[in-house]
Amino acid sequence: MKLQALYKSYFQKSKIFLYPLLKIKRGAVAVPEQTYFVYEDIIKPEHRILLCKYKDRTDAEYLEFEKDRLFGHPAFKGYFKLKDGAKLIMFDFAFIGDDWNHLLNGRYSQISLENRKTIVNHFDKKTQVYYFIESYLFPKKYISEYARLLHVEPELLEEVGELCNKPDIGKEHLMVR
Repeated sequence: MKLQALYKSYFQKSKIFLYPLLKIKRGAVAVPEQTYFVYEDIIKPEHRILLCKYKDRTDAEYLEFEKDRLFGHPAFKGYFKLKDGAKLIMFDFAFIGDDWNHLLNGRYSQISLENRKTIVNHFDKKTQVYYFIESYLFPKKYISEYARLLHVEPELLEEVGELCNKPDIGKEHLMVR
């Protein structure tokens, strides 16, 4: 599938590049409303914590998912309830090593091959989103398409190396005041 246009809106880098590394399958009983890696002045990017905000649900299907897939996850660090009743579930991402810093610095193509494959395979190959994500993680395959869309020489993009902007810490920051 050929890219028809550039994706210009900001998207949560934590949701696209980190959440899939938890290996919770697409179509699970619940997905986070949003994800973050900063919370108030308590959790900062250097803590390597992915924060997943889930709606407060009490149905049996969700509670079983929560117990097995969230609380039972090897990276589970803890959770707490927010004022709106939602749960903020914390996952320790020390297990991805240097890939955390690659993400924070917008060096998506330098994330380990294994993790890049896990991320891209999380998305449905029949969608345009899949190709956007693949282009961010494997930019060399897409340089000519981006050059065409941006009306620039491919060499310029090769020099830059990445096709996706860095995380905006302000947008990856949950503030509940």
